[in-house]
Amino acid sequence: MDAFKPIQSAKGPSLFLLSEWNARDERLTAGFTGRDGGVSKAPWSSFNMGLHVGDLDEAVIANRQLLADAVGWPFEAWTCAEQVHGNRVHQVTEADKGRGRATLNDVLKDCDAIMTDVPDVLLASFYADCVPLYFYDAEHDAIALAHAGWKGTVQQIATETVQAMVSAYGTNPQSLRAAIGPSIGGCCYEVDGPVINQVQQLLDRLGLQGEEAEAMLKIEGNGKANLDLKEINRQIMIKAGILPIRIELTEWCTGCRRDLFFSHRKEGGMTGRMASWIGIRER
Repeated sequence: MDAFKPIQSAKGPSLFLLSEWNARDERLTAGFTGRDGGVSKAPWSSFNMGLHVGDLDEAVIANRQLLADAVGWPFEAWTCAEQVHGNRVHQVTEADKGRGRATLNDVLKDCDAIMTDVPDVLLASFYADCVPLYFYDAEHDAIALAHAGWKGTVQQIATETVQAMVSAYGTNPQSLRAAIGPSIGGCCYEVDGPVINQVQQLLDRLGLQGEEAEAMLKIEGNGKANLDLKEINRQIMIKAGILPIRIELTEWCTGCRRDLFFSHRKEGGMTGRMASWIGIRER
């Protein structure tokens, strides 16, 4: 059974819940949205969560409100970052709560990872093929999300997030839980020379070689390669100190399952965005 369990009621939006985490602590909510059950019109139909893709702001805000209602959190708790395909981590404070939820004017600038130990803050970030990374430190009630495209992966945003949590909250990486959510798989993600070179350098830095590395970067005869970003991020998490048994890895591929998810690559760039979310209620 996949770590991200699909949930869709007749009248509600499509959700993929990180069910084991949610069951482990009733104060915690974590998951990923699908593409159905919202109010956006084509080409963003229908549950588009991104304010930056040309959709009507009021439709996106309505969709975000639908998600907040579905998980039982106030919309005012939503807190979002401006994702720039980097590896900067922002520590969300009480003063940041609610930033970016209804406008890009107050979004958290220039960061692709957000973390907090402030209760009742709902962290959210946005995707249409890139890899959503989740982090949960139960000992310190600290959480984080990271957005890992190929650039963020090469810059090891997962490592940066773990190190930031260690520094800010005293997180023990071996006690940390992590999850890798729905994203484009190696089956669908073809890349070319410049990306291949940078990924190969990353794999070398991680000490990954031979068949193990070849499984993550499958070189084809035409100068292209199929890239498994999910597995590479799992390896980065392990190198950062997270125990393999504490890492959930989804099998959902946004490229294969365009009936369920938006895919920037497979839909020619004109599509909506899914959201990852995580939050912990106050004790």
